[in-house]
Amino acid sequence: MRGVFSAGVLDALLELGLSDFDLAIGTSAGACNLASFIARQHGRNLRCYVNIMARRQLFSVRRALRGGHYMDLDWLWDAFSSEDPLDEAAVAAARTELVSVATCAATGDPVYFTASGATIHHDLKAGCALPFLYRGPVAIQDKHVVDGGLVDPIPAQEAYRRGARRIIVIRSRPSGVVKRSNALTRPLAALLSRTPAVAKASLHTAQRYQEAVQFIKAPPPDAQIIELAPVQPLKTKRTTQDPECLRADYATGHALTHRSRERLHALLS
Repeated sequence: MRGVFSAGVLDALLELGLSDFDLAIGTSAGACNLASFIARQHGRNLRCYVNIMARRQLFSVRRALRGGHYMDLDWLWDAFSSEDPLDEAAVAAARTELVSVATCAATGDPVYFTASGATIHHDLKAGCALPFLYRGPVAIQDKHVVDGGLVDPIPAQEAYRRGARRIIVIRSRPSGVVKRSNALTRPLAALLSRTPAVAKASLHTAQRYQEAVQFIKAPPPDAQIIELAPVQPLKTKRTTQDPECLRADYATGHALTHRSRERLHALLS
């Protein structure tokens, strides 16, 4: 749900006329937000968060205790499709390449899917299957995958490997935040014993996050990076559904981007 901040950033970029990118690469909700951005569906992301994702059907402890999903992605994707569909044709036709990050359930390695054609909507779902919240991987092409945040939470380095040299990084946490392993890291990994590769990958998530932050703070000499991140922690947490909080954090991202317009234009001109 913290992705609502980047929804505000991306709408502001559209308003500023900064939408002609070569590559858009995102993890989990980030990739979904980027899809609406590439399709130039201004306001769609906010509508999805406030009008659909804020409903009680999305998260349910009772359902989880009965053996179902705590986060019902299946219901959510059906709701997106029927109530506020992504313009998949616009995404497929756009010059910008959309890449979604996922974690291979069999190997624990990152998988980078180029979202194109008739499978865009489903491909984006695969990258959001967060362990603990959604039971089991999602099948995509010839792989079974889970949320990409386990292995590449901020894919700036992958963007660089693909040739990007002028990069905008959108983060939902303040710039100074660096994830670290804690006492729950190993016990939580043990709960993923049915997918041992995913369990192993989860032990190194904090390290990968730290490496990404280091790359952003000290990029290679031939790269320029602008980081758009909230100054203070967002009101929205991972499962917050309060529309007031969601709208406030959307507004934070929107305002920050407009305040940064001179830097952004200078980077991208």
